[in-house]
Amino acid sequence: MLIVEGMPLLYLELAVGQRMRQGSIGAWRTISPYLSGVGVASVVVSFFLSMYYNVINAWAFWYLFHSFQDPLPWSVCPLNANHTGFDAECEQASSTKYFWYRKTLNISPSIQDSGSLQWEPALCLLLAWLVVYFTASMPYCVLIIYLIRGLTLHGATNGLLYMFTPKLEQLANPKAWINAATQIFFSLGLGFGSLIAFASYNEPSNNCQKHAIIVSLINSSTSIFASVVTFSIYGFKATFNYESCLNKVILLLTNSFDLEDGFLTASNLEQVKGYLASTYPDQYSKVFPLIKNCSLESELDTAVQGTGLAFIVYTEAIKNMEVSQLWSVLYFFMLLMLGIGSMLGNTAAILTPLTDSKAISRHLPKEAISGLVCLLNCAVGLVFTLEAGNYWFDIFNDYAATLSLLLIVLVETIAVCYVYGLRRFESDLQAMTGRTLSWYWKIMWAGVSPLLIISLLLFYLSDYILTGTLQYQAWDASQGQLVTKDYPAYALAVIGLLVASSTMCIPLVALGTFVWRRLRRGDPAPVA
Repeated sequence: MLIVEGMPLLYLELAVGQRMRQGSIGAWRTISPYLSGVGVASVVVSFFLSMYYNVINAWAFWYLFHSFQDPLPWSVCPLNANHTGFDAECEQASSTKYFWYRKTLNISPSIQDSGSLQWEPALCLLLAWLVVYFTASMPYCVLIIYLIRGLTLHGATNGLLYMFTPKLEQLANPKAWINAATQIFFSLGLGFGSLIAFASYNEPSNNCQKHAIIVSLINSSTSIFASVVTFSIYGFKATFNYESCLNKVILLLTNSFDLEDGFLTASNLEQVKGYLASTYPDQYSKVFPLIKNCSLESELDTAVQGTGLAFIVYTEAIKNMEVSQLWSVLYFFMLLMLGIGSMLGNTAAILTPLTDSKAISRHLPKEAISGLVCLLNCAVGLVFTLEAGNYWFDIFNDYAATLSLLLIVLVETIAVCYVYGLRRFESDLQAMTGRTLSWYWKIMWAGVSPLLIISLLLFYLSDYILTGTLQYQAWDASQGQLVTKDYPAYALAVIGLLVASSTMCIPLVALGTFVWRRLRRGDPAPVA
């Protein structure tokens, strides 16, 4: 996916920005007035991303502030109201899940129950936007520290073996390819307009081809590096949970059958269980419902994505490390640096076309435009700090950009190769950089990349058609776990508006440009 999509499209956007010397809207308008909608769609997608993405930084601030406590607040369950035992919801789930769903999100049981505004996350969100407004080697330093620590953890090899064991059957799963393409697009920033905005400040003679290759390789290497860190910690967490499960079963059987301490071990557990079941069938049948099925493979297969990976899996692993406060501060500080860096690039994708617009910049200075964009996004982002805010966050995260980015990048490649003209663009690049365009870039831009994007679009649409009613994961406090529910009608309407508001910019702006030009062409000549 990096070779056929990521690298060619990264080079394409850098070259377009460097050649046209404008933000996304102006660059595509220069190629063709009918393509202004591509730039508008990029701004809309970036605007949607800005609305919800900074909430992750707000949560990171929240965890960072709580990392200075001893013990870590997510390492133990709180006492109940009567102080006679632990909180029931926390016991049903776990201390890390309880802190995330109840203390951080204070999540409602469904998306219909909006609840009240959570002031602590709301203040953290305001702080995150202030940092973005006033403001990257630090994350690499923290990752190296975490790599060394992660590889020395007990069970790290289990996670790494799980990571590097290929699952060839997933190659036939369209969702795996869609997820890979989405990851490349988000990771490199394709389709958001930020690359075009940054490249517009390059010198015309800048070798953007070399930069596209270097950035793509460094980006993918960093992703693999971060995955090694993540899976080493994930292996530690899975091994810890597996061994804790075994110890609970051993303690249960030892107490139930008055076995000698130390007689029952992990190595002879299955053999002794078979012996007890055949020798004491009645007594074993009473104990059997309490015996958990401990499996390292099932612990590793419990895939957690998105916010769950950052705020549940990592925190569960960190709480079991020595000097856990130090690791917690390092981790959430790194998460903040990465998140704020992403927000700065995404905000630039919005601001550059706005400041390029003479209609806006004539009335407002750049600082005022920046402040208004941040203020508006922060105000909308307060929705994600409601008790039902996490459900709305998932909606934006799942539907605001995926389909839109595929369509935007597809139109970009078609516009450059078949509207502006590949030969014309090739001559422009040669005039700028003094280098000829190799056959690899031509084949990728003109054929392979757009055909692959079309295939992914068809897979994406067919998957949602076959899925039927869209569903989401809601937190059930009584069970201490997530349950599946159907989205209500108004949530489905919001999903439709999110997808349509960005994708429809392309045809609507093209149609508006066509109508406007026809009307201007039909205007009567002015009387002298």
